[in-house]
Amino acid sequence: MFLLPLVWVHFIADFCCQTDKMAMLKSTRNKWLGIHVGVYTLFLFFWGWQFALINGVAHFITDWFTSRGTTYLWKKEQRHYFFVLIGFDQAIHMTTLILTYHWLIK
Repeated sequence: MFLLPLVWVHFIADFCCQTDKMAMLKSTRNKWLGIHVGVYTLFLFFWGWQFALINGVAHFITDWFTSRGTTYLWKKEQRHYFFVLIGFDQAIHMTTLILTYHWLIK
């Protein structure tokens, strides 16, 4: 049952709490990527500061690469690979959350 709260908190923090400005500028401005990751990380403190910190750093690194990739693919109208990369991004985030949970909490 540990997985369900992680999935839903991740969804809310990563998508629902990400403003349009964050989404549009995080691929070109580290300030906006940092704001997005900061908001995201706040939701993870429920599981402890170490859990939040590790996943916040991992989220920043992942999004630094994937947001640039998705921006490039969208501009090139390569929609299939755009969505593949978004799925890959989410798989990395969920893998990190689950591994960190098992390492630190369980």
